[in-house]
Amino acid sequence: MSSPHLTAPTRTELLVHLDATRITGQVATPREANLRNIHDFLAGSEHQYMGIPAGPEDTWDSVFELMVDKVGISPDRSHEQGQDTISAELCVTALERYADVFGRVVRERGRILFATAHPAAMPAVYAPMAQATREAGAQVLTIDGGIPWDTGDVRAVGDVVMVEQYGGLRHTHRPEPMDLVLDQLEAAHRADPSAPLPDLVVTDHGMAGAAGTRGYSVVAVGDCNDPAVFVGEARGVIDVVVPLDDNVPPNAYAPMTAYLLARAGL
Repeated sequence: MSSPHLTAPTRTELLVHLDATRITGQVATPREANLRNIHDFLAGSEHQYMGIPAGPEDTWDSVFELMVDKVGISPDRSHEQGQDTISAELCVTALERYADVFGRVVRERGRILFATAHPAAMPAVYAPMAQATREAGAQVLTIDGGIPWDTGDVRAVGDVVMVEQYGGLRHTHRPEPMDLVLDQLEAAHRADPSAPLPDLVVTDHGMAGAAGTRGYSVVAVGDCNDPAVFVGEARGVIDVVVPLDDNVPPNAYAPMTAYLLARAGL
């Protein structure tokens, strides 16, 4: 099953679509935010470390070059303001690796946890993935009730774990929500070894860093202003990170999701 509503595009068609919808290409995230977030990651900002602390080997130059190589931001160091880019080719190449990992776990009837810190966009990708997981006979993990955090809680909305705040859903870069989810699942497993733990975590932002640093297999997406997750991938903490704009209107992700599911054999 590639999608209940959409035939999977060809690779070439997807490349064109990604640039046309600004999921890649000339994306909305400005250059100055991309450069600032590299500095903030290296400084240990609570909003940019995303569960992946900078190490002594990480320098501004090394992280900048990583973002050029893995994301496709402009390599021009004198370009400090205005438009920046994400490479559609790098996006689709990573998406294929992401789909291969996901498809393997589903075929093995594994247990998959879906969670997002980008509730206005990424459920459009993760919810169809969860549906395909179930239809193929694998298990979608969730959590019981709401887990209090900060001024709200961490809860499952359908098949996807998200953060609630003030009656709405919250965007966050923090790793703690995933730590709380895994704390609950691990406590249940200690009490009853038949209680499942995830074979794969499908997520983003600090949730990806938190799951990866705890030893779980993780596939993630990352924007051009999210250097921490790409550092995590380079260290082997996160299996795959797909570079893309993670906050375009949700329907724009449908062809990409169909391609992902078809590549995964679902």
